[in-house]
Amino acid sequence: MSLFNVYPLFDITLTYAQDVFVYDTNNVKYLDLYGGHAVISIGHSHPYYVQRVSEQLQKIGFYSNAIQNPLQNALATKLCKLSSCENYQLFLCNSGAEANENALKLASFYTGKKKVLAFKNSFHGRTSAAVAATDNSNIVAPINAQQEVDFVALGDIQSVEDILKQNKTCAVIIEHIQGIGGLHEMPTAFYKAVAKICKKHNTLLIADEIQSGFGRTGDFFAFQKHAITPDIISMAKGMGNGFPIGGILIHPDLKPSYGMLGTTFGGNHLACTASLSVLEIIELQNLMQHVSKLSIYFIEKALALPKNITIKGRGLMLGLEFDFPIAALRKTLIHKHHIFTGNSKNPNLLRILPPLTIQKKHIDQFMDALQQEL
Repeated sequence: MSLFNVYPLFDITLTYAQDVFVYDTNNVKYLDLYGGHAVISIGHSHPYYVQRVSEQLQKIGFYSNAIQNPLQNALATKLCKLSSCENYQLFLCNSGAEANENALKLASFYTGKKKVLAFKNSFHGRTSAAVAATDNSNIVAPINAQQEVDFVALGDIQSVEDILKQNKTCAVIIEHIQGIGGLHEMPTAFYKAVAKICKKHNTLLIADEIQSGFGRTGDFFAFQKHAITPDIISMAKGMGNGFPIGGILIHPDLKPSYGMLGTTFGGNHLACTASLSVLEIIELQNLMQHVSKLSIYFIEKALALPKNITIKGRGLMLGLEFDFPIAALRKTLIHKHHIFTGNSKNPNLLRILPPLTIQKKHIDQFMDALQQEL
């Protein structure tokens, strides 16, 4: 038997990880500035996280949502408090794509409409409606393409108005900082205008915070910089620090009914414990404040590099845009300097998504490597 070969792999096998470092089978130490697609939020193998998850596994790891699970209530309370989304309701699932699927399904239930508006360069997942709302025709199969999605350019508010006034759109789904699309972000006026138009035309606003949530931008959610109120907020990646968990926060105006949404594994005891541990560490170690400080330091160092570089993103969701394709540079960083970084739809953009526990000395190590190669 062989694996279904859909991933282009680096010839590296990891066996151990600690905080911002990972180690391969030859005990080579790599600085992880990508966090496995922004998943590692509180650092690899954080001792408190490991302890909490291990203790929970010795008690009960899983049972279905047919029974009471106080850990779900504890997670909802902690999450809503730390994120300042106090009155939202929580539905738990297993991944970012599943979070967006449930967000879109809920929007369609609530409005009675079926079309979706998404933005060019967006990425919302690889399943059903989520992939149909993703601006990448290479990963949209014919069965997905039957979903009705309008794509408009990020910033084109007139097109948003023109489409929504037709009264066929159940949801606008938006990344307030586009991740895979290249870290694009619009001024606050655009996001406020989108929210206003959604309200005017009975269309739900879904904030996709799958990559940008859980403190990565310095705010708990990226949309909070713009002082808007989404109807639904989707989350995953940094939510469990590697344990599979996703979820949506749902505005209190949206009322549930039995059977409307459901999941077998979502909200299990281990997943809730993992996410609670992440939230507790974010709070105890003041990681959101730390992110803001380290972001300033990173940008200062990047501006001193000897090439014309555009810095994109916010917090520790950052990109360095060069005037050349970065594929060779990225390989050199991995194999010569032992530093993991990321790429994006933009071939000139190097993406930086480290654990939120990163320190100045780690940024210095990365900048020294760049200085040598540039």
